Amino acid sequence: MLQKLKKTVKDVLAVPAVRKAYEAGNRAVLGAVGSNRLAATLYSFPGFATFNREQYAVLAGRRAYYAHLNQARPTHVELRRNIHRLEKGILMQPRRDVFARDYIEETVDFYLVAVRGRTEGATQSIDEVELRWAHDVLRTYFTLVRPGDAAVDRARTTFEAAPVPGPVAPEATIRPYPHGSIERSDVTYDQLLALARQRRSVRWFLDKPVPRDLIDKALVVGREAPTACNRLPYEYLVYDDPELVRKVAAIPFGTGGYAHQIPTIVVVKGRLDSYFSPRDRHAIYIDAALATMGFVLALETLGLSSSIINWPDFEPLELKMQKTLGLEVHDRVVCLIAVGYPQPESLVASSPKKSLEVLRSYNAVPE
Repeated sequence: MLQKLKKTVKDVLAVPAVRKAYEAGNRAVLGAVGSNRLAATLYSFPGFATFNREQYAVLAGRRAYYAHLNQARPTHVELRRNIHRLEKGILMQPRRDVFARDYIEETVDFYLVAVRGRTEGATQSIDEVELRWAHDVLRTYFTLVRPGDAAVDRARTTFEAAPVPGPVAPEATIRPYPHGSIERSDVTYDQLLALARQRRSVRWFLDKPVPRDLIDKALVVGREAPTACNRLPYEYLVYDDPELVRKVAAIPFGTGGYAHQIPTIVVVKGRLDSYFSPRDRHAIYIDAALATMGFVLALETLGLSSSIINWPDFEPLELKMQKTLGLEVHDRVVCLIAVGYPQPESLVASSPKKSLEVLRSYNAVPE
């Protein structure tokens, strides 16, 4: 039904007179609503639906965020956020004698919930390494801050009385460390540039399954990308069952003509329930995109190629994807990625990039 509707719309818009009238009307509307903020707000009001779905997703994400805080099995987003904030305080130059007094008690409370979850064997979204990181950073923090502050001292007493979960050593080992101690890779600039140029969007693949361990290896690289407050507000939904691949790959607009032969398709999903404020609504797209770039570059080193499939905010497709994958309202699809072994004889677009002079400026400020 949706495909027929898309074809009908394309056929109608292909008529020159209709296309011309549509573009003229569109320019007139944009000329009015794009002239000031009030007009833009009215245009975006529910009923026009241009941004209504995203607004609904943001509010639903905030609702879910606060609901998680009150559940026995929270997502631990705030624990990760606060531990990262403690790390930034620890590495400050100069470091203050006392810091984080306004959130240290809640951080210890979040930590205790995580410890309880691991001890009771509950399914948690925090693993042993993350829990050890939280423990070690807290231990380091209490070693460094000066005694005497009431909030800090209460938090210290609570933390020291807490049980140490099995896999976490009593001493702190996962904590901020000198940059000079980082093991340096031997990757040169020229090698990195060559890898970036090797990566091209491939749409034609061999009829050969993609090993899951290679997908996981590439995801490990992507996971190392920077992410605001270590939230990692994204998930990679991987589909390699042929029937599911065809079903998912047929949903976006940009897969016409080649969706039938994609071996593996990945849906990158952002989680708006990672944030309490709408000011952070764009972080899921930024963080997921940073991770995805590392992921697709890593695929190249493993002999695999990929193509990023654009995902526009289009209500009919959003609804179909939500229903097909069982997504929550606050789950936002960032993009899709076709993955497979490339056909050696298949063509790729040359797609020359913009020059640095166009992309880059230094110290540009208005006169």
